[in-house]
Amino acid sequence: MAKYDKTDIDRRMDGAVEALKSDLSGLRTGRANTSLLDPVHVEVYGAMMPLNQVATVSAPEPRMLSVQVWDKANVNAVEKGIAKANLGLNPMQDGQTIRLPMPDLTEERRKDLAKLAGEYGEKAKIAIRNVRRDGMEALKEDEKKKEISEDDRKRSEDEVQKLTDKHVAEIDDVVAKKVQEIMTQ
Repeated sequence: MAKYDKTDIDRRMDGAVEALKSDLSGLRTGRANTSLLDPVHVEVYGAMMPLNQVATVSAPEPRMLSVQVWDKANVNAVEKGIAKANLGLNPMQDGQTIRLPMPDLTEERRKDLAKLAGEYGEKAKIAIRNVRRDGMEALKEDEKKKEISEDDRKRSEDEVQKLTDKHVAEIDDVVAKKVQEIMTQ
């Protein structure tokens, strides 16, 4: 049975691109994004819990996040959790709601975020190249076992390279859009 599977390679490369998009969504631009609070954990009921399990996070305005705490007793704990997360946000309590205005980004911070976006892109490209390497090794193994011919191996290697090029170009595009967003907002 042949080990090479083009659809599996494509699926794994797509996964690397999706992971990159997820990582980039957490990078803060000047605009409010609810995923910014995903890493926040809050100490409630004697345990650490993700913020989204004790409150609803929304973005009612482009430069404001709103955290609606479900249990009034947890409002202070949620405020502390947000402050501890070191996101550069200044929580303001308003009853059971905590408002988080988005501060303006300095030019230096924008450059740091753009550089970080590039690093995320590079990690995703490394993941893509690792998938390509696995595919190429599987093809060589299949040829060695006489399950495919040399011509089939070369043809399939070209397919793997085309998939790699397509996904790397997609990563470059995603990173370029994020950098543009960071530098202009």
